[in-house]
Amino acid sequence: MNQIEPYIVEAGNWIANYLLIPLLLIIALWMTYKTRGVQFRMFREMCRLLVAKRPKPSSMHEGSHYGRNALSSFQAFMVSVASHVGTGNLAGVATAITLGGPGAIFWMWVIALLAAAASFVECTLAQIFKVPDGKGGFRGGPAYYISRGIGSRAWAILFAILISLTFGFAYNSVQSNTISQAFEASWGVPAIITTIALTVLTLVIIWGGIRSIARFSEWVVPIMAVAYVIVSLIIIVMNIDRLPDCFVLIVQSAFGIDQVIGGSIGMALAIGIRRGLFSNEAGEGSAPNAAATANVSHPVKQGLVQALGVYTDTILICTCTAFIILLSGVSTSDAEGITLTQRAIDAGFNTGGIGATFISIAVFFFAFTSIVANYYYGETNIRFISPKRYWVVVYRLAVGGMVFLGGMSTLGIVWSLADITMSLMALCNIFALVVLGKYAFRALRNYTKLRSEGRNPVYYRETNPEIAHITKCWPSISGSSQSTDKKE
Repeated sequence: MNQIEPYIVEAGNWIANYLLIPLLLIIALWMTYKTRGVQFRMFREMCRLLVAKRPKPSSMHEGSHYGRNALSSFQAFMVSVASHVGTGNLAGVATAITLGGPGAIFWMWVIALLAAAASFVECTLAQIFKVPDGKGGFRGGPAYYISRGIGSRAWAILFAILISLTFGFAYNSVQSNTISQAFEASWGVPAIITTIALTVLTLVIIWGGIRSIARFSEWVVPIMAVAYVIVSLIIIVMNIDRLPDCFVLIVQSAFGIDQVIGGSIGMALAIGIRRGLFSNEAGEGSAPNAAATANVSHPVKQGLVQALGVYTDTILICTCTAFIILLSGVSTSDAEGITLTQRAIDAGFNTGGIGATFISIAVFFFAFTSIVANYYYGETNIRFISPKRYWVVVYRLAVGGMVFLGGMSTLGIVWSLADITMSLMALCNIFALVVLGKYAFRALRNYTKLRSEGRNPVYYRETNPEIAHITKCWPSISGSSQSTDKKE
């Protein structure tokens, strides 16, 4: 591992810095322009939809069994947030500050604000092109909209393989690695003990399927996220006099003269964007797999809800971690990853280890929910590649194996592998969004028009007539008695 690690790190840096980052910035800016800043102007609508009452399946798919066992919009949102909110928010932010300085946080904010538009588009497309799963629910994601919308199964299979490797193997290795480090730092639990227990627990949960994962996520994720934010706010309030200086430090490190002369501004930008993308996953093609499972009357509804997840992840939780570290005064040269976050929260509370214990517990729940949600992303794509069940069984066992290996690996090589596979997967998805984005833009115009007229937006496949024949999960105007005249 030590011999090959430098080559893996170099490959990851090259792909991310010279391909992914420029393309991601371009696509984020383009989609922000094409959607007229949907992530800003429709923020209130995002919040309204998140808490809206779940509609009856028949109100969306009259005369059809589709959607009767599908997830609610909130459940699908929580599955994707379970994947977002993990080690990227705790260990990843610490790594970003260590490698790129405080200025990396600024660029994490920037990429989140811009890439939320890409998240909206990819999740709307996932809804438009979703397919029935044979159990009264839905399945979808980039592999499905690439295959059905572009007509290239080879391209779709390439994406399916990359996301299965990225989330089931690389990202889950990162999650288990962080859990084992946190437990060892707090309680001295040997990594081998932690990883064995984690592997067994993972296999138990993922064998229950998407509904088991959704039920687990919709309870655990909100509780732990709220608890973590409360703890962060307490530390911020305790150091409120230093908060303005903290903001100044972040901005100066992102644009300061010293950073320009020293060349670290480029490092801050690159690290901030890479860690931000790892954390919120906007544009890389992961969240659409969860978004497609939701039962909604219009694709844009779930697109808006999922875009809100980017804000929840990066603007809220990642920022909390950043302030905990920067306000603590702990040196970033003495620790890395989750260990730095633990030391920072201990310094913030000055409680002699209680803060680190809380972080260890938070890490466990955040990272474990990420593991089970990441697994589902892989499973839905394995099912796309082949409908034969034994491949799913093999994949489940392989994921369990990678959870174990990740807990026993070094931090550097785990992050580097995740960077490479994530970058390749994101590139696949970005090119698909360029080709198919027009369908999401048209759906957004349709939704905005209906809302402006005071109607409850309902999507008909004829809204995008050229793909009407391959989007049969949605009702047809000619074959439906459903009306959009109904007030919402």
